[in-house]
Amino acid sequence: MTSTSSITDLTTAPPPNAKSALLFWASWHEDSSPGGSASNLFQTLASTCSSSSLSFFRVEAEEVTDLSTEYNVTVVPTFVLIDQGNKIFDKIEGMDDVARLTQAVSNLMQQTNISGNETEQQQDEKTNAPTNHVLTEEEKLHKSLKNLVNSSEVMLFMKGTPTNPKCGFSRQAIEMLSSSNITFGSFDILTDDSVRQGLKSYSDWPTYPQLYVKGELVGGLDIMKEMMEEGDGDLSSELDISKNSFTPASTNVMTLEDRLKSLIQRSKVMLFMKGLPSQPKCGFSRQICELLQSEKVSFDAFDILTDEDVRQGLKKFSDWPTFPQLYIDGELVGGLDIVKEMVESGELKEMM
Repeated sequence: MTSTSSITDLTTAPPPNAKSALLFWASWHEDSSPGGSASNLFQTLASTCSSSSLSFFRVEAEEVTDLSTEYNVTVVPTFVLIDQGNKIFDKIEGMDDVARLTQAVSNLMQQTNISGNETEQQQDEKTNAPTNHVLTEEEKLHKSLKNLVNSSEVMLFMKGTPTNPKCGFSRQAIEMLSSSNITFGSFDILTDDSVRQGLKSYSDWPTYPQLYVKGELVGGLDIMKEMMEEGDGDLSSELDISKNSFTPASTNVMTLEDRLKSLIQRSKVMLFMKGLPSQPKCGFSRQICELLQSEKVSFDAFDILTDEDVRQGLKKFSDWPTFPQLYIDGELVGGLDIVKEMVESGELKEMM
């Protein structure tokens, strides 16, 4: 273990019979990395609680896989709070509810230490006391929208797709991004009315297309046109895009096949499903998540309901007509029935 101020980098299990707060982070994720917003928040909490019995640890999720698996960490940042009985006191994914995280830390600090005279039942009653804030439908949509606008460094919400825009404004936005050789993600608002209406309130911007860079709204077509003029016909300098966001001058927008190849290799274990692990939107997707979690498999997931291009394209790409679809090391494993058989036979554990 290495220590930085009041936070220790953890590579093994946290100390037994002690209260701990863990931040799971990844080097490729700016907000969770040292100096990022999640890391700074964690540092602030650690400094505030420096005189308490609560210890703060940082865990690099993809390097310390045993801990990631043990606490079923599939996204970064994830905050895991552990009580003195070595049980999970609370687990918070992402940065959408800072108030809940702060309150949970406060509650854990104030939790009475377990004495030798307490029964196991009494300890469990304390551990299982409700601390989770139940998200409202509006909060769930807000969280989903935040994930969407941050899903690519440059993200365009439009009518249609880059290869088949469904309105003139969206087509012009595509042309400007393409002429500046900027690689970008896109979302067809015509496929999901909750996103279409919700994003208007989320960013207080009533029209489409909408362009986001690093999760922040840039604006619509008129703003893009002004930036093109100020940048002498090049959006890249005005958007302050990192070099990794450029494609060679001879290429255009990333093809669907290239995007699919990138997606299936985004994580060692990649699940394409309806909904997300925290909120599956069909029984098959829910079952396969439960199977993976029961086997303590750390995995990433993609919600095919948010992108019709990926949903239809993946069927042809892998010659597999249904969802969910599970990939390991970029190779298709199969759907729910196959994963069930692999779990029963022990083959999945061997493969992992």
